[in-house]
Amino acid sequence: MNNSITDITNKETAEQLRRYIESIEANEAEKKELTERMAEIYAEAKAVGFDVATIKQIIKIRKIDKEKLLEAEYLLETYLEALDGK
Repeated sequence: MNNSITDITNKETAEQLRRYIESIEANEAEKKELTERMAEIYAEAKAVGFDVATIKQIIKIRKIDKEKLLEAEYLLETYLEALDGK
């Protein structure tokens, strides 16, 4: 009798593990598709004359909280001024 309980538990655990793995695999496939589409968008932008490095920098900046961005810009200016003052 104990074996049937263990078998059910093992089957349930195996099925749960299978669902996790399949979900992760599906997300990996979606991630790959998104990465490929983003590469296509960057290539399109480059083809019409935009600088991709600058676009990536703008995207990075737009993700930053405004206050943190202002603080980072202030520190950058302060450090640059300190270097120029030598």
